[in-house]
Amino acid sequence: MTIDSRTHTNPPPPYVEPTAYGYLYLGFRADPPRRIPLVPRSSRRRQVLRRCQEVTRRLRAMDQVVSARAYRAVAIQPSPVSPRFDVIVLIETTTPDTVAAVQITPEVQQLGADFVMPARNIRRLGDIDRSPSGTFLFNHFTADDPDRALRYFDSVAGWFSRDAKVDDIALLGPLEDAPYVFINQVRLPGTLAAFILALLGPNFRNSVYRKMRANRVGFASIICKPV
Repeated sequence: MTIDSRTHTNPPPPYVEPTAYGYLYLGFRADPPRRIPLVPRSSRRRQVLRRCQEVTRRLRAMDQVVSARAYRAVAIQPSPVSPRFDVIVLIETTTPDTVAAVQITPEVQQLGADFVMPARNIRRLGDIDRSPSGTFLFNHFTADDPDRALRYFDSVAGWFSRDAKVDDIALLGPLEDAPYVFINQVRLPGTLAAFILALLGPNFRNSVYRKMRANRVGFASIICKPV
C-alpha cells in the first residue's frame, strides 16, 4: 500500500462483524442544485420523495426486505465525481442473494432510479441507527484499484472514530460492476456543524486527506435527512 510519509498514523478502527444483509442503493437526480452545495426546496423533488416514501412502505411489508428508507439531500459536495443525487433510497434485504429478487419487483422498477447499486456490507463500525431524527452522510468512493482503496479506508477509519466521534459506519461494496468501489453510510454524531469543523482541521488533512491523495482515491459526499 502506498503511504505518504507525511501522514499521521491512525488508531485501528473498532470494526465489528459486517452484517449478513444485502443492500440496494438507489440514487435519483430529481432537481439537484447546479452550482451551490446546499440543496434548496423543490416541488419536483417533493413529488419524487412522496413516491419513494409510498414505495418504501410497500417494500417493508415484503418477506425479503429488512428495511427500506428514503433520504432527501440537504448538501451535495461539489466534486468532479459527484453523482449529484438529491434523493436516495436504501433497501436492506435478508441476504445478498435476495437483492436481485427485490431489484426486479414492480415496486423498485416503477421508481425509475437514475442509479442502482446492489451491494453487501464489507466493513462495519457499530450499528447504523436509521431512525428518522438523524443526519446521514453517504460517501461515494472512486479508485482504479478497489483493494488498494479498501486498504486506504482501513487506514483512516480509526480517525473518524477517534477524532470525529463517529460510532456507526456501514461500508457497502458493489455486487457487480459499478462506478464506485464502495459507498459509505455514516450517521453523523452531534451536529452537522461540529462534524464539518472536524473535517476542516489540520488533523484531517494530515491523517486522512493526504492518505487519500497518495492512494489515488476520490470521493463525493452527500449529506441527507431521512423522510
